[in-house]
Amino acid sequence: MKTTREAAREESHRNMLQILSSLLEKNYDAEKGYKKAIEHADRRDIKVFLKEQAVRRNHFATELDKEIHMLNEHPDSKGNGSVLGNLHKFWMDFRTAITKKEDEALLEECLRGEKVSLKEYERVIEKNILSPRIKTLLETQRDHIKKTISEIKRLEQIAD
Repeated sequence: MKTTREAAREESHRNMLQILSSLLEKNYDAEKGYKKAIEHADRRDIKVFLKEQAVRRNHFATELDKEIHMLNEHPDSKGNGSVLGNLHKFWMDFRTAITKKEDEALLEECLRGEKVSLKEYERVIEKNILSPRIKTLLETQRDHIKKTISEIKRLEQIAD
């Protein structure tokens, strides 16, 4: 029989694994979304921006994967992304197929996705007890997402 302390540690471990795994999957979704957007973008500067964001999200995923391994666990996700993420990519394809302003539509979808990511990161940081190392990592990733949102808004103004 487990002591209360052992049970609490196991619960904390499972919770941390779930948090990191969920963020890992969302970053794989974002990476794939950015790669998909590159296929539809017209302007070179927007393609470069999208590629940079795909690389950044891959880097985020690598960092989260490392943290999961440091918990002596293996990520459930194999980089396939979530059903919701795949649906978002389908919507991006559909939307750009029916609009004449592909770059603007792509940026709107990227902005929408980044805002969802930002809310998720903020929720995780605010509502969970995190080790200082993981909290710093998530805050750094969140701050990059905030910068990305600003960059997308700037690109949208240029695309108009």
